[in-house]
Amino acid sequence: MNTLKVGDKAPEFQVLNQNENPVKSSELKGRAYILFFYPRASTPGCTAEACSLNDKFSELRKSGFEIFGVSEDTPAKQMKFKEKYGFTYDLLADTEHQLIDAYGVWGPKKFMGKEYDGLHRTTFIINADGIINHVINNVRTKDHADQILELLG
Repeated sequence: MNTLKVGDKAPEFQVLNQNENPVKSSELKGRAYILFFYPRASTPGCTAEACSLNDKFSELRKSGFEIFGVSEDTPAKQMKFKEKYGFTYDLLADTEHQLIDAYGVWGPKKFMGKEYDGLHRTTFIINADGIINHVINNVRTKDHADQILELLG
């Protein structure tokens, strides 16, 4: 697993959101954004993380950041997740692993003694110049927004 690091240029991308509309990195030029990668929509940890970010959405926006959740779920599953919890930001359906592979967040995991490949919960904070300013590997799901706001402090 070759995860991008602080100082790396954010990769170019075009991925569908929950509405099946393309979200393009080229349209984000000059704007800061947060990409939070999560393993699976509507699971307990992913829900806690996404809700934390939604609860502090206005504070994160005041800090100048767009927010995007990313998983390999389909647009339909992302839409169901967004509607169920009323998220105010887009969820990206990276079914082809374009972003997941480019950011290096797919790799070996262990759960209950079993090894498998999966998506690692990771957040990237990208500045308006398209450079990664922060990488959060140890995501605190229940208070992830506060974890980000502390970094932006």
